[in-house]
Amino acid sequence: MSIEHALETIDAEIAALRVVKENLNEQFVEALDAMQACTGRVIVSGMGKAGLIGQKIAATLASTGTPSFFMHPAEALHGDLGMIMGNDVCLFLSNSGESDEITRLLPFVRRIGCRVVGITGNIRSTMAAHCEIVLHLGDIHEACPLGLAPTATTTAILAVGDALAMSLMQRRGFCESDFARVHPAGALGRRVAPVETVMRLGDAVAKVDRDTTVADTLLAMTNARAGAAVIVDATGRLEGIFCDGDLRRGLEADSDFLKRRVGDVMVRDCRRVLVGSLAGEVLDIMRENRIADIPVVDDDGMVVGLADLKGLIASL
Repeated sequence: MSIEHALETIDAEIAALRVVKENLNEQFVEALDAMQACTGRVIVSGMGKAGLIGQKIAATLASTGTPSFFMHPAEALHGDLGMIMGNDVCLFLSNSGESDEITRLLPFVRRIGCRVVGITGNIRSTMAAHCEIVLHLGDIHEACPLGLAPTATTTAILAVGDALAMSLMQRRGFCESDFARVHPAGALGRRVAPVETVMRLGDAVAKVDRDTTVADTLLAMTNARAGAAVIVDATGRLEGIFCDGDLRRGLEADSDFLKRRVGDVMVRDCRRVLVGSLAGEVLDIMRENRIADIPVVDDDGMVVGLADLKGLIASL
């Protein structure tokens, strides 16, 4: 029986999303236009369960290129109204459109002069009357068997909020590097961070010239605690790479291998990545090519660092 009730709940929420999809119209585009043109912030506000959804919408907007924060309507009536400026856009959330704190707040917000957008299930509500742009959810039935607890309606509001955020993200051309800038922590942020934030630098990179012996190259690798050495010319431009795997194979084939010039045994046409490459993409290249180290170079081919598989996996 519990599974049946669970499936009924999910079916009710799926049905709510279908209703929302059918009701999207030119008002949604107007809301997008207003938010994109906004030179201030998008301030999201809602009471109760809608307010909790509003916090998530504000966070999603802020993390995808639209400056935003959540303002509690009750706190706004006691001073937080000062957070709103005339160049902001306010997004109010209420299924009934009659939440007391919202309806009391709206006239004061309108006096400030900012644009006001509402998401509601009641197009004839007090909130709808005070909003310049109204996104109507449509006729949605709650998943709650009593028809009281906000369930399907909060799912619907969240879906519209996500649709606004993702549409604005695409309009702004918000890309992976922008995402990394506002998500410096966490697995997602680290994966889209520039490779230079996780690569080896300075003394942690073993650099030698082509005339260095394999023995001295091995010493440089040991001092840098690295599994590879980059071979550079007199200007610092990449010429090749020598890895511990090359060392093992060379010793098996030649007892005098340690005395040879590293320039004669290095991998000349080695893979390399440019500064600014995404750490996650570099990791994918290394896995696909089964390599443990890859030089990082600038546009002129100058070595600026070395990315290693172990370090990338640890950081991501």
